[in-house]
Amino acid sequence: MIPRRLPQILATVFGLVLFLLYFSSHPTARAINQLVVDSYWQIIFGFAILVGAFSFLKVNLQAIDRGDHRWYRLLSIIGLIAMPLTAIIWGRGGDSPFMWLFDNIQIPLQSTVFALLAFFVASASYRGFRARSLPATILLVAALAVLISRSTIGEYIWNQFPIITDWIRNYPSMAARRAILIGIGLGSLTTSLRVILGIERAWLGSGR
Repeated sequence: MIPRRLPQILATVFGLVLFLLYFSSHPTARAINQLVVDSYWQIIFGFAILVGAFSFLKVNLQAIDRGDHRWYRLLSIIGLIAMPLTAIIWGRGGDSPFMWLFDNIQIPLQSTVFALLAFFVASASYRGFRARSLPATILLVAALAVLISRSTIGEYIWNQFPIITDWIRNYPSMAARRAILIGIGLGSLTTSLRVILGIERAWLGSGR
């Protein structure tokens, strides 16, 4: 019971302290909050990367043990281990093995993944932009106008395309983006309060 109480107590105490520091106008509180944002967030990100790496390693080792795409999983684990090792041993200079691996393996792989994602985006757009109703028709027309204006033939078709699409992006699209961001902010605030107050305890594990 105590090992699970301790993380909850720490989350509550530090959550309340950081909440008060953020909204306080006292110079000392501002300085401490800035120190936390500048320094300690980097530490948190570093540990988050470690958690992600160990989780990736665990999932792939389990998949290898089951025989699920064994060679691909093994290659992923080799890449996970090789990249930090080459950076630690030979550094990250312009002619280092790390940069060679980064430029000749990682970047082409990233480009390939993003190129494949374009087909999924096009398929999802085709399904989502079907003119089944008036709102869907408006969305379809606006999307086509923006796509045409972003291409090189947009101005040749009609010189008013950039003006119209800039208005779409600055007003209707921006209004929707702000609504989504407000919803994300309210959701994050609600989740944070639930964690601080001890209502949400799923992050402690299944045996809470």
